[in-house]
Amino acid sequence: MTVAEKTPSQARADRRGVVSWALWDWGSSAFHAIILTFVFSVYLTKAVAPDPDSGSAALGVGLTIAGVFIALLAPVTGQRGDAGGRRKRWLAVHTGIVVAAMAALFFVRNTPAYLTLGVVLISAASVFAEFAQVNYNALLLRVSTPRTIGKVSGFGWGMGYFGGLVALTVVLFAFVQPKVGLFGVTSQDGLNIRVVALFCALWFGLFALPVLFFVPEPPASAGASRAGFFASYGVLARRVAGMWRSERRTVWFLIASAVYRDGLAAIFTFGGVVAAGTFGFSSSEVVIFAIGANLTAGLGAVFGGRLDDRLGPKTIIAGSLAALVVLGGCLVVLPGKATFWVCGLALAAFVGPAQSASRTFLARIVAPEREGEAFGLYATTGRAVSFLGPLAFSGFLALFGTQRAGMAGIVLVLVAGLLALLPVRAPEGAK
Repeated sequence: MTVAEKTPSQARADRRGVVSWALWDWGSSAFHAIILTFVFSVYLTKAVAPDPDSGSAALGVGLTIAGVFIALLAPVTGQRGDAGGRRKRWLAVHTGIVVAAMAALFFVRNTPAYLTLGVVLISAASVFAEFAQVNYNALLLRVSTPRTIGKVSGFGWGMGYFGGLVALTVVLFAFVQPKVGLFGVTSQDGLNIRVVALFCALWFGLFALPVLFFVPEPPASAGASRAGFFASYGVLARRVAGMWRSERRTVWFLIASAVYRDGLAAIFTFGGVVAAGTFGFSSSEVVIFAIGANLTAGLGAVFGGRLDDRLGPKTIIAGSLAALVVLGGCLVVLPGKATFWVCGLALAAFVGPAQSASRTFLARIVAPEREGEAFGLYATTGRAVSFLGPLAFSGFLALFGTQRAGMAGIVLVLVAGLLALLPVRAPEGAK
């Protein structure tokens, strides 16, 4: 049955599946936008740490270690999920761990003695958020078709950013900005920010539920057999070797996207830290900027998802990365809050299209009978170098002693990803 031949009830079920799937992204934005980027990480580096530079370095080290764990475990997590056909179960487990870690951040008070606890909890949450993302991305093919995957992918990214915008707005006016916030919360002992962590845990937990109820569980991969944990590495190696022999373009794209996507993630991870530590933003100004950044990123993702079908995913990715390199370079060398407002919001507008088009690029080049396997590799091994951005930021900061230098390290990661992408042939029928 074609899309045009679907009954109204089937069409409603399809829409319900797409919305339910995208709501997980809406909910996960509480961790990515509020905890990891604009609010709690800023609190950790400015109020908990002895000074912003040492706090930034500690957070960078923690996320680097988290990236190593992701590199070692995420590929096998995805491969075993494919073989067992239990992606939704593992999505629930990993999401639950992230929610618990965010709730535990409530106990991080604003004294240096709690810095290690805060870094450990954020780093652990980032590991399991990546594992959850593996299972979440694998469900994209259950809520889209080859004709709609670009639009659906862009809608998902857009929902994530719009969810971040709404959550940040609530956090700003309910807890961060008022002297006495909702439920009588004040800033004493960092209580207003610690309560934000509880809010984020509740937000993610609630909006993660629809995907578990209304999106079908994908079947186990055809011909896949369950293997022990360590034996799974052998299975994964054989699959990648087979792709290298017969689908080398796919392998090169996985490598290139792994690099530049980590640079994209690092922009948001350290954006709030740089805004506060280098450009002098207050906590309220950081949250207001974050609201604007999520709006422009969401609009960029939705618009880019539609433009993807007209210009092709490679054009969208390469153009977005080039713009990000130029804008990131401006932030490295130019002073002033106005610079960060203009360049930062423009940066956000190009991040969403690059992320969305990356998913659709792979969907267009993979052989139909191996689409699920390749998409799983994209979501797992593509994230396995997630230590690069934090390492570049913390490494350049340690070498040169400034957050601007750390930002330059992230720009270099984007340049490396762009150079790796350029030789990859675009999907047939797309520019």
